[in-house]
Amino acid sequence: MGPLLWLSVLAINDAHDLPGDLLNPRKSKSPLLDGRVSVRTAKGIAAIAGTASLAAGFAVGVVFALGVLLAVVLGYAYSVPPVRLKTRAGFDVAVNSLALGTFGPLTGWAAVTNDLSGFPWLMALQGTLVAVGLYLPTTLADLEADRAAGYRTIAVRLGASTTYRLGFAAWIAAAGLSVVLAAADLVIPRSMLALEIVMVPVLIAAYRRFIGPGQTFKGVVVVASLFLSPCVAFALTYVGII
Repeated sequence: MGPLLWLSVLAINDAHDLPGDLLNPRKSKSPLLDGRVSVRTAKGIAAIAGTASLAAGFAVGVVFALGVLLAVVLGYAYSVPPVRLKTRAGFDVAVNSLALGTFGPLTGWAAVTNDLSGFPWLMALQGTLVAVGLYLPTTLADLEADRAAGYRTIAVRLGASTTYRLGFAAWIAAAGLSVVLAAADLVIPRSMLALEIVMVPVLIAAYRRFIGPGQTFKGVVVVASLFLSPCVAFALTYVGII
């Protein structure tokens, strides 16, 4: 389901971002830019992959499938006019951060049980803060191309420095919250407290070192990779290895 969902969301995004991507050197090898895929084909791929991901979701359960449907709808709302949330500063951040940080874990929960009443919303807050911290730098990587294309992303609206500071603040908030949750034994087990105390300064320093107002995607990849360490440890605590 996951690869199908992302294929749908990314294909429809590429189809509607073509005018801006023509101005973006980072997208020079895009299949649409070099003629390997037409806009019409990309839209068709998006529709087929989205439908297939929804069908796969129903194999898990109705609540899970509704989460998949919501993700597809958000993906289209992000890219397709007249809604096109990508070009509405603030909404571009919200749709991506909520999709990854809140609806992702919530749909994972629904894969296990249809009862959403016990879902740990503090973890959704944690995930959303992390997503904000990692998504905002990606808008900096495309800042000049988006500005030239007339896309009013949050980076275009606020500028590079302010956008960077917001992302850094969200990252620090997420890191601090993880320590608080571990100390209180809420969602994050107290057994992870020592690791959190060690990793939080490392993650904050890495963000400062590898991500900045003149952002490239390489820095985001480095920081996100470091973030996998506490994520893996968190998962291992729930299968009894740690």
